[in-house]
Amino acid sequence: MQNKKLDQLITQLENFLECWKQINYFINLARGKKFSAEDENQFLEIKSIIVQELELITAAIQCQSPSREDVHALIAGAPSLRYLGDSNEGSLRALENQWHKIYVGFQSILGQLKVKQREIEAQSFLGSIFKKKN
Repeated sequence: MQNKKLDQLITQLENFLECWKQINYFINLARGKKFSAEDENQFLEIKSIIVQELELITAAIQCQSPSREDVHALIAGAPSLRYLGDSNEGSLRALENQWHKIYVGFQSILGQLKVKQREIEAQSFLGSIFKKKN
């Protein structure tokens, strides 16, 4: 993978994870039953962004865990803040647990990509040193 493409993928995954963090914020907002129509709209928008970005990311890299199905299941299981607000505490905790497993999985993928990025940078650096000596 070229360094520029890898850099772009890392940035894309970091942005994806920032959106993913917002899902947890919205779960907690629903738990407190203190949300507005604007919050509901933002929740739906962030879910749309996540699903679209997920497709771009999975097209660029093969990841077995978390799978697209895992993410889709979580997104589909949280159709609205009102729905989540009406859910019992056990359901919300299960959703948070599922969210956290996916979050950790994507953090792991991000870490692996950063390792590759450093390896490429080290090779480029070493290559430039040896080229200058010749």
